[in-house]
Amino acid sequence: MDVFKTAPMRFLLLVTGLWLAIFFLTRTVLLLTHLGEAGSGFASVFGIGLLYDLGFLTYAALPMGLYLLLCPPALWRRRGHRWFLQGLLTVSLFAMLFTSVAEWLFWDEFGVRFNFIAVDYLVYSDEVLNNLLESYPIGTLLSILAVVAVALSIALRKPFNAALDAPLPPLRRRLVNALGLLIVAGLSMQLLSQDAPRAQGGNAYQNELASNGPYQFFAAFRNNELDYQQFYKTLPSDVVAKEIRAELSEPNARFIGQDPQDIRRIIDNPGTPRTPNIVLVTIESFSAKYMGSNGDGRNLTPNLDALRKQSLYFNNFYATGTRTDRGLEAITLAIPPTPGRSIVKRVGRESGFASLGQQLNAVGYDSVFVYGGRGYFDNMNAFFSGNGYRVVDQSSVDESQIHFKNAWGMADEDLYTQTLKLADADYAKQQPFLLQLMTTSNHRPYTFPDNRIDIKSGKGRDGAVKYTDYAIGQFLEQARQKPWFDNTIFVFVADHTAGSAGKEDLPIANYQIPLFIYAPALIEARESAQLASQIDLAPTLLGLLNMDYQSTFFGRNLLQDNPLPPRVVVGNYQHLGLFDGKDLAILSPRQGLRRHDDALSESRESRAEASDPLITRAITYYQVASYGFKQQLLGWKPPKTGTDAVGQR
Repeated sequence: MDVFKTAPMRFLLLVTGLWLAIFFLTRTVLLLTHLGEAGSGFASVFGIGLLYDLGFLTYAALPMGLYLLLCPPALWRRRGHRWFLQGLLTVSLFAMLFTSVAEWLFWDEFGVRFNFIAVDYLVYSDEVLNNLLESYPIGTLLSILAVVAVALSIALRKPFNAALDAPLPPLRRRLVNALGLLIVAGLSMQLLSQDAPRAQGGNAYQNELASNGPYQFFAAFRNNELDYQQFYKTLPSDVVAKEIRAELSEPNARFIGQDPQDIRRIIDNPGTPRTPNIVLVTIESFSAKYMGSNGDGRNLTPNLDALRKQSLYFNNFYATGTRTDRGLEAITLAIPPTPGRSIVKRVGRESGFASLGQQLNAVGYDSVFVYGGRGYFDNMNAFFSGNGYRVVDQSSVDESQIHFKNAWGMADEDLYTQTLKLADADYAKQQPFLLQLMTTSNHRPYTFPDNRIDIKSGKGRDGAVKYTDYAIGQFLEQARQKPWFDNTIFVFVADHTAGSAGKEDLPIANYQIPLFIYAPALIEARESAQLASQIDLAPTLLGLLNMDYQSTFFGRNLLQDNPLPPRVVVGNYQHLGLFDGKDLAILSPRQGLRRHDDALSESRESRAEASDPLITRAITYYQVASYGFKQQLLGWKPPKTGTDAVGQR
């Protein structure tokens, strides 16, 4: 008897065939939305895509297949069981359609198939569900999908009945078939991985289109951390030790670590130490391209455009990653984006680091993390409270003081009102403060209080950007009336850009963000074209304070005149990059090494060797950062009294 002509296998083939058809249509639609960027060579997209589709089905269909093959014949022939299988087909159709629509929405937001972000969205389901309900007509969409699923199920009655009316194989044959399904699933696990054969360089859109969304989701869930030593190219420890010291050897730095790869050093900043207040605002999803002073003609940022002329402004500044937790990690710890999850979300290993907050606490500051949402999201509360900060978030604020909120948190203007209160309280105690803010308004569903700007709430990112700018303008206007204003440094920086997808795995132009350092009574307004990134912010702020300290930062003080070669470190969970202002080195799993020459323009990709100086620099940063994290070399050590005391003279 032909195995594929038996009732269980015909029903299984009917269901999996429908899945394959939906996967094909989904891939085609996603391709058509980025046809220009995806380039040519679609045969490989669909060929490799089919491998991933089949790979996913070997897992997804396994429970159903085992049930169908092991179902007793007496149960199989019952009328109720037939209705059960009809319902199973309908539910399966609904799940297929739901997954396809979810993939479309995710692709529209991030330009990739499901990945770590989708896993995080599942973990933090409350915020995400509320965001979806506020952003899309979810009830209507689900109702339409349900109707379509039922209609398709009815339309498939003929092949459904033909499958169930086919003969049943004997028990021995069914057991052999079940064993075959297990073997196929095992082979799929061995032959396919999250990055091979799909991610072999080239066009990133093609790599993503060749993926299977559900497969990538479960792979990301399983591989939420990647061990650098196992997956990436390494160099001998003495080589990277020498290289990293060359990268971080500022004139006022003295290395004190015993391990050659320990970057701990004493930073002796010149000048008399001072203790101005610091308000560090991390703006949600704010690309430099939105600013009118950068050529945007929609007048979305009049306040920030004016502030640019009054600030120390860095116009060649980059985010390290594509998510809020990466921005917070880089700004707070000044560490490159190690592969896998950020340190912020490594539960149980997210605390005890020599953070910006710890450094300032040691010299008497009140370090506070102020968040417009609920700080359990992205594990922020645990990260900041474990690294020298006290936390004030939405749950700390009385509801009567919140005039507007959405799924992600209170409006920026309410966040700034709480910030002013915190600053007033510390000023009354004559205690300097670091208030490190994280905003939420520039995020889908892009809603904010009415009658603030000339764009209606919820109508897209343009309105959210303009409201973000409006709230900053109002905040600074109110702050200028405060007695602590003249002794306060205001910093405005983005956590990441609004969109980081592109043809390359790391489209460097899409990582550019603005950095404003504003203190009219303390810092001369000027513009700097120095290449820099978020990991350079903390050492720069401590340099502005003329503060001596013991550093585990991978960043540099941007205000020092030194001959250190320029660099920016960027990443996206798997791919790790180093940009020198012209060319980009990319490290990938399976020890992949690539260059993108003229990365901001033509971006010509080529394979590279570890001996390439740019590749060597990239390996150095990420190998040492991963080693330092694993060996606990980046921990906070309170200042000692005596000759090595920091923060005082």
